[in-house]
Amino acid sequence: MSERSDGMTRPPHREANDLLTDLFRTPLDSGYADAARRREEHGPRPPWQQRGGKAGRAIALALVGFLLAVAYQQVVAAKPDANQTQADLAKEVADRRSEADQLARDADGLRDEVSQARENALAEDPELLRLKDLEARTGLGRVKGDGVVVTVSDAPAAVDPVTGSVDPENPGRVIDRDLQDLANALWEAGAEAIAINGQRLTAITTIRAAGEAILVDFKPVTRPYQLSAIGPDGIDKRLADSATGKRFKRFAETYRMQFDIEAKDGLTLPAGADPGLQYARPPSASPSVSPSVSPSVSGSPR
Repeated sequence: MSERSDGMTRPPHREANDLLTDLFRTPLDSGYADAARRREEHGPRPPWQQRGGKAGRAIALALVGFLLAVAYQQVVAAKPDANQTQADLAKEVADRRSEADQLARDADGLRDEVSQARENALAEDPELLRLKDLEARTGLGRVKGDGVVVTVSDAPAAVDPVTGSVDPENPGRVIDRDLQDLANALWEAGAEAIAINGQRLTAITTIRAAGEAILVDFKPVTRPYQLSAIGPDGIDKRLADSATGKRFKRFAETYRMQFDIEAKDGLTLPAGADPGLQYARPPSASPSVSPSVSPSVSGSPR
C-alpha cells in the first residue's frame, strides 16, 4: 500500500491474472509460437531429419510393443504351471484329509476292540459298571437314550432385487458363539451327553471359528448344525423356556434364522476323540538351588 500526498492510502494495482482472460488472450501455448518463429527464421527441417524423427518414433513404438508381447507370452506360459501347482496342492490337502479320516476311523475301531477286550476281562468285576458310567459322563464312551435335537442354520442371504447380487452381510448367519451358547444351555437344562453333527463334546472340547467355517475339536462342521443331547424328560421344554432358547426364537423371527427344537427317542451319540491325557511329573531339581535349602510349598500338607 502506498500513501498519497494527502495522507490517504492508494489501493494496490491489480494485475489481470484471471485464468479465463489469459486463455482467451493467448489461446495457444507459447511453445507453438516459438516453434513457428523458428520455422520462419530457419526454414523447415531437412527431410532427412523429419524421416529420422519418424523412424525413431517407429522404432520406439516397435520396441515397446515387442516388450509387451514378451511379457504377455511369459504370463500366459506361466499360467498353466500356476494352475497345476494349485491343483497339486488341493489334491495333496484332500489326500491328507482322507488319510487323517481313515486313521481316525482306525483309531475308533481299535478303541472299540480295547473296550470289548476289557469288558471280557472284567466281566465279573463290579467296577466295570462304574468305569462305563465314568466313560459316558466324560464323553469317552458311546451312549444311548432319549433326549432332544436342536437344529440351527443360517438365514437366507438377502438378494438385491435390481442387480440380483447377494448381500455379503448376513445378520442371521450362525457363528461359533451361537453353538457355544446352545451347548451351554443344553448342559444347564440337564443334558448328560451332547454331540454336534456327530462330534461328541467332552470336558476339553473346543468350538472355534476359522474364517467362515466352524470347528468342533478342530474338525469342521457344516450347516445345518444339529445339537443332539441325551437327558431327562422335558429337556426340550426347559431349553425352549430358557433365556438362550427365547433369544434364538427372536433371531428366527427377526433375521429368519432357522431354529427348531424337537424331542427324540432312542438317540445314539458316539464316543468322543481320545483326549491324549498327559500326567504331571515332579520338576527336576534346578542346579541354581542349593541342596541345603528346601523350596517352600504353599498350602497345608496332606
